[in-house]
Amino acid sequence: MPKFSRRAIAAFAAAVATRPATAQTVHGPVRIIVPYNPGGITDILARAVAQQMTAQLGTSVVVENRAGAKVLTRNK
Repeated sequence: MPKFSRRAIAAFAAAVATRPATAQTVHGPVRIIVPYNPGGITDILARAVAQQMTAQLGTSVVVENRAGAKVLTRNK
């Protein structure tokens, strides 16, 4: 088994971490489902993230508050 130095491992980790993700392109609006009532800290943080995502993705990002959405299935 080859031995790697800490410096080599750190260089590899830095190269992987700075590489942009190119897995998918977005073709429509993105929905963020917040499983809590509006006005809470989770809602405020989701809206801040949505604003940044809109700027970076170039498409609209919608925050939906659904109380009890913790049990949503994958079908939605």
